[in-house]
Amino acid sequence: MVGVTPVIDALKMSEERGYDLVEVASGANPPVCRMMDFGQYKYEMAKKQKEAKKKQKVIKLKEIKVRPKTDEGDLQTKCNQIRKFLEDGDKVKVSVFFKGRERVHMEVGFKVIGRMKEILGEEVSLEKDAAIEGNTLMMILQHPKKK
Repeated sequence: MVGVTPVIDALKMSEERGYDLVEVASGANPPVCRMMDFGQYKYEMAKKQKEAKKKQKVIKLKEIKVRPKTDEGDLQTKCNQIRKFLEDGDKVKVSVFFKGRERVHMEVGFKVIGRMKEILGEEVSLEKDAAIEGNTLMMILQHPKKK
């Protein structure tokens, strides 16, 4: 703590000690400066950001595709895969694709989605319920603890 000093004197003092004069709070009256090794400060800040980035978990959106004619055994397999994705902390987008005249019977796709919800039960929570987008019926699932 040096106190209020002219800029020229502060620059000389920091130069004598081998430091840089860094403005910390420019909005204050008078502006607050600090003597520090700015290169080392930048290095430490970059190191902290790198550590923080390592610790954060990136949630991915995985997609499971089914058709309206998908049979029970295949639905069981798809649901097992959904469970694995959810345990890894990812979200899952379930898509039911309709081709040609299948689009006339969208209710079959809703039955498939309903059956998958039934199989998965309380293990999942809905982020976005089943909705039609073009020729696709989709819903997004997440782990129930991730609300």
